[in-house]
Amino acid sequence: MVSTMTTAARGKGRAPEARLSSDEARRLALRAQGLLGAPDRRAGVRGTLRRLGAVQLDTISVLARSHELVPYARLGAVGRTAVESAYWTPRPAGAPITHPHSFEYWSHAACILPIEEWPLFAFRRRAFQARGHRWHVMKDGERSCAEVRDRLKAEGPLTATELGGAKNGGEWYDWSETKIAVEWLLDTGEVVCTERRGWRRVYDLAERAVPEALFHDDLDDAECIRRLVAQAGAAMGVATRADLADYHRLKAEQVDAVIEGTGLVPVEVAGWSRPAWADPAALAEPTRGRHRTTLLSPFDSLIWDRPRTERIFGFTHRLEAYTPKAKRIHGYFAMPLLTGGRLAGRVDPGREGGTLVARQVSLDGGKSVEPMARALREAAEWVGCDSVRIERCDDAQLAAALAVALTD
Repeated sequence: MVSTMTTAARGKGRAPEARLSSDEARRLALRAQGLLGAPDRRAGVRGTLRRLGAVQLDTISVLARSHELVPYARLGAVGRTAVESAYWTPRPAGAPITHPHSFEYWSHAACILPIEEWPLFAFRRRAFQARGHRWHVMKDGERSCAEVRDRLKAEGPLTATELGGAKNGGEWYDWSETKIAVEWLLDTGEVVCTERRGWRRVYDLAERAVPEALFHDDLDDAECIRRLVAQAGAAMGVATRADLADYHRLKAEQVDAVIEGTGLVPVEVAGWSRPAWADPAALAEPTRGRHRTTLLSPFDSLIWDRPRTERIFGFTHRLEAYTPKAKRIHGYFAMPLLTGGRLAGRVDPGREGGTLVARQVSLDGGKSVEPMARALREAAEWVGCDSVRIERCDDAQLAAALAVALTD
């Protein structure tokens, strides 16, 4: 698959084992992320989660929440209820313990992670413990944490509200003592979240919820980081040091310390100013297959790292949800259009009853019209809308062509 192969030198600073064109690197990234080639429908949502290693959570819900949009982009119109049931493992009080498929923790951000990754985040749990506090301060930490432990032990999984209330009554960040305590126990690994109920975290004792073999798999920090860097490399296909660090929010020096033991191989990518590493299994196979045409969540792991997105796709994208409305360029929740392996436009969607409203559309020329129409129709059907309306497209000619394409 690679353009040129060279003999690798031994040790640090070794010569590239492959030289890739920018197009080869782009296709490697797409395939690694499950967006090039036939989707693995048998593995489904759980297979997608294991492949990506992390699916970011976010409170914003436009068409759907971001963690639903990620498998949709790869698998097509998976039922939204099926997506939720694939992620979470509910356990009503008194019910037999069922080992979860995933858990929620701090990775790239707050993410759903495969349960097999529980041991890999021991380094982060220990770092929280060593710091001794989170940004919220408890008045009586020992007593509050003990009360949370006792309640969970006696009553089973509970939300913060069921534990005694999440807020003191002020702003969203004005947490109650109980909420601070249970989040601290989650940070440090005594408590785990393997379910959300009505978007609320459901907390349980980790020693009860996490499979015993994983719970007692005590890896040191270096081994945790080595495995996470290797996982990130496989999930991205080809990546710079900064890319590898950003995937699970590691430090560059942490990546440097373990990179030689990850199995990733050094490569040179045309147009990239920094050294890169690639998954050798990805290099060994030709990057062929069908390209997915879809709308991407701004929090999709293909594009969540903005510098990487610009480098691979030549596409500048910023989430503007937290930008004042008057200063937005592309809209509140602009979703990039992926088609033919490239990012070819974006749309800021909304819903009005049974209509999907494209509040603002940007297209990279006439070739993007039909793919955007197809992506909008598919997204509308997925969320139960029966029509699509274009509200704004600054290019009048493209707007007219898109309106026609949507009626075909």
